[in-house]
Amino acid sequence: MEAIYIANPEQAAIIETVRRFVEDEVTPRAAKLDANVDPRDCFSWEIVEKADALGIRTMTLSEKYGGLKTDAVTTAMVVEELAKGDIGVSVVIAQTLKIGRIMEEALNEEQRSRVLPKYAKDPRGLLAIGITEPDTASNYYLPYPAPFRTSAKKVDGGWVLNGMKHFISNGPRASFYLIMVQTELGKPLAEGATCFLMERDRPGFTIGRVHDKMGERLANNAELIFQDCFVPDENVVGTPGKGFSSVLAEFLPHSNAYAAATTLGVGEALFKKAVDWAKVRVQGGKPIIEHDGLRAQLAEMRMLLDATRAYIHRACWLADHREHGWDKTLSALPKAMASQATWKIATWTLEIHGGHGYMKEFGVEKLVRDAAAFLHSDGVNRTLFLKAANAMFKG
Repeated sequence: MEAIYIANPEQAAIIETVRRFVEDEVTPRAAKLDANVDPRDCFSWEIVEKADALGIRTMTLSEKYGGLKTDAVTTAMVVEELAKGDIGVSVVIAQTLKIGRIMEEALNEEQRSRVLPKYAKDPRGLLAIGITEPDTASNYYLPYPAPFRTSAKKVDGGWVLNGMKHFISNGPRASFYLIMVQTELGKPLAEGATCFLMERDRPGFTIGRVHDKMGERLANNAELIFQDCFVPDENVVGTPGKGFSSVLAEFLPHSNAYAAATTLGVGEALFKKAVDWAKVRVQGGKPIIEHDGLRAQLAEMRMLLDATRAYIHRACWLADHREHGWDKTLSALPKAMASQATWKIATWTLEIHGGHGYMKEFGVEKLVRDAAAFLHSDGVNRTLFLKAANAMFKG
């Protein structure tokens, strides 16, 4: 299992490409985009197109569709590297990489041939998945025995969808979506929901409000609204009524670890800020990095980052090799660990900077706002702990 921890030459080359992309294209733009008042203006198609030109946007697809078919560990490395430059850019790309892989595995041959070539050739092609609703959010992770509010009625040749999803990453930007919809109204979502493939331009499907977020602003989240939206039978993904078990549970084991890698990248950016500042800030007649208490604090930050990365890579490797010891806690706990570690590092970095950390021009303020995102995103941590406990203590 050393492959979890040691970057091979191919991974190292990919990460170097991503590092240069972040340095050249993301870092110079991130603060200015983050500062825009309208959340729609925080998003950058130029960054997406630059990522596409380097093959980053499609790297989880197989070579048949122009990708590299990167494994989960490599993808997590990429996601972390992107987040060092900006968490929002990482989310935009990570969602697309994750859902691209799901689509290639979960769609049938006709659906793949209809969707994936078109998506792969579009330099602005992004993907999204619609699960969260105003009344169905973290409880979906357990899953709580209640239905989705978004529902579909069977008609001749297809289904008619009505309802709304919200907080959807890439919601206003995606070309294709996977949408979880209740199709068996008397059952809970884990037993009576269907996954539908949705095209951006389908009649009856519109984008609602683009959410105005505290952090992670370079990624747009939005409402998805369905009003008598007809979806043909050929857009059903997997088995009708079994969307939870045949799509989400089967093809999403990597999702939590990718979210963890995203917030870990923010932790790394904060740690660098803390170290760089500690080397130049003088208090008590010497740089503060020479004060024992602060040196020990920096070492603890490093420990949290390294331990979190090891956990993420273990979860990713086992998601790809489930026969070697995958367990369901790994689809819940890495993100919780990463977000808590990053939040601790964020507060410490703010303290190390003193008043300077509170001023926007030093860049710590933005990273603190970004660090808060995954305390809630991809499942509220307390819910994820309960999900893991339920897996540990079944029966």
